[in-house]
Amino acid sequence: MTTTQTERPLAVLVGVQLPGVDDVEHAADLAELGRLVHTLGFDVIATVSQRRSALAAAAVLGEGKLKELAELTGGSGVVPSGAPERKNKARARRAAESGEGDDDDGELGVDAGDDADDEGDEDDGVEAPGAGGAGQEARRATVVAVDHDISPSQARNLERATGAQVLDRAGVIIEIFHRHARSRQAKLEVEIARLNYVAPRMREAGGGADRQRGGIGGKGAGESALELDRRKIRDRIAELKQELTGVQREQSTRRALRQGQRRVALVGYTNAGKSSLMRALTGSEVLVADKLFATLDTTVRALHPEVRPRILVSDTVGFIKKLPHDLVASFKSTLDEALEASLLLYVADASDPTFRDQLGVTRSVLSEIGASEVPSRLLLNKVDRLSEEEREALRLEFPEATQLSAKIPADVAALREAIIAFFEQSMVEAELLLPYAKQSLIGEIYENARVLSEEYDDAGGRISVRAHPAALDRLRSLLAR
Repeated sequence: MTTTQTERPLAVLVGVQLPGVDDVEHAADLAELGRLVHTLGFDVIATVSQRRSALAAAAVLGEGKLKELAELTGGSGVVPSGAPERKNKARARRAAESGEGDDDDGELGVDAGDDADDEGDEDDGVEAPGAGGAGQEARRATVVAVDHDISPSQARNLERATGAQVLDRAGVIIEIFHRHARSRQAKLEVEIARLNYVAPRMREAGGGADRQRGGIGGKGAGESALELDRRKIRDRIAELKQELTGVQREQSTRRALRQGQRRVALVGYTNAGKSSLMRALTGSEVLVADKLFATLDTTVRALHPEVRPRILVSDTVGFIKKLPHDLVASFKSTLDEALEASLLLYVADASDPTFRDQLGVTRSVLSEIGASEVPSRLLLNKVDRLSEEEREALRLEFPEATQLSAKIPADVAALREAIIAFFEQSMVEAELLLPYAKQSLIGEIYENARVLSEEYDDAGGRISVRAHPAALDRLRSLLAR
């Protein structure tokens, strides 16, 4: 019996190192883009990088680098005539009349001298990790992934010059979210972000001349096919937002039922190990995968072994640099779990040399939704991959942090005790009077407080408890009704 393995399509990464971005940060950004593209299902065969003061107005890269990129995709490396937008036609015409090359070189001419950037920039050439092998050389990349947000015209020009599909960073992330969404809420949020991303790019599709008959009696210019498609997208977004409002209302009701309970939210960069830690702390079968954005839905489970009152642990969506704004807005409701938590555990992959920047991204996004005031602790995860010298350096740099590995049971047990101790310090002792007529509330008391003792007399039960002040207020309110 023979099995055939389907070859994954190939992709090329494109990055421009802008002023203020050092080599380490630039390399980390491209490496992260490579992991995103791999998560999307492509094998990266090369990286085309260039130092520039700004992205080229026409096609991101200068003319020389554009041709190098085209060699990897089988394209011409030249933006065909007529590709620039109408506002650039006059410039293109002047360039053609002066004999300066293609019509499009008028726009590319902004980058005159960009090839000089290529000279002496040996590190900015074409890197081809794992591109060896005669069979591989015969295959061309079918996708170009750009590590920047680019305009629709830049994307179209790149596609014409390379003959490949072009995705900018936002497009790659949105497509990953689209594939990984599982819950109804996540699917709605991602679809809204996806339509918001697609709508402005429709103007580059062309073919807007065909019009529907307009007005009463068919008079008037009417509505172009492109305008009609845009209106359909706007109507669809409105429908999705209305449906999402209903879903969020249900989520708010469920969160309200958990009010007064002790809640911990795991937050951090994507692939920092939050889901592995969630599984270790709660004993639940949450998805654990070594890929970006494996978790898009908030999962809530009880700390295991259970304590009384229960402590709930939430695993939230991961963060990433340059997260599309539409996705940040869409997922704010998902992040409300962090906003309403009693304790935030910032999970960082200590084995990643860029984890400090990743931690900054996480804190920045949480600050946007107002969660920066929630008590927090820093967890430096995956320290089993570090040497003792590296761990000691981290102890000096982050004395308040907890170093651990989600794979080491002793580390997880210590974290569990630390979580319990955090809530213990805010708990107070009190006595509750439980009339015989309200014995049905005994389960509620055990659920929200730790019962220290019970005594019964003619009036009912006198129950000594230890609980959080908010939980005590809720229990007293129930008993007073």
